[in-house]
Amino acid sequence: MTFDKSLLRTVPFSVGVVAVVIGIYQTIFYNDIARNYWLFMVAMTCWMPLLYWRQQEMLAAKIEEQKAKAAKAAAKPGKAAGQSKKRR
Repeated sequence: MTFDKSLLRTVPFSVGVVAVVIGIYQTIFYNDIARNYWLFMVAMTCWMPLLYWRQQEMLAAKIEEQKAKAAKAAAKPGKAAGQSKKRR
């Protein structure tokens, strides 16, 4: 059995969205944002790991792309010094 990473990301995102919606509703209902500050902080606490993981994935993808370019450049044979380009 393998662990699904998308589930790990969906749960904190959903909890964060619910916390923001409840925080906005409570703020409008009670007209006091300080009383509901903790709800917004719960949402941010849920979203911060998601932002970090996304940044790490983009960094890993960029490194893989650079490695692929370097491997492609190393495998590509260079032209001989005396050969010229063919014109059509």
